[in-house]
Amino acid sequence: MSPKILDALRRLAVKYIWWKTPDEAIATPDRVIAQVMDIGDYKDVQALVGLVGDETLRRVLASAEPGMFRDRSWAYWHYRLGLATLDDLPPPPTRRFA
Repeated sequence: MSPKILDALRRLAVKYIWWKTPDEAIATPDRVIAQVMDIGDYKDVQALVGLVGDETLRRVLASAEPGMFRDRSWAYWHYRLGLATLDDLPPPPTRRFA
């Protein structure tokens, strides 16, 4: 990712990945992006969309780990990014135990 994007993610990490330092958080930029997608306020989500674009958001959603998205956010982003229809929403990732 470009330095501009990493700087913006570092600023978002302060608010949305509060349990880590910004530098620790941006070591996994997709986690910062997912957290903003899940709990971000309108302004921050709009900034994120403009910053990284829909293709990155699709990739983050497709590679989401269990628990990264609440059901409401999962549905919203699938509809928003054209990955689902009203009758065809994929289930969120689940944990599997051996």
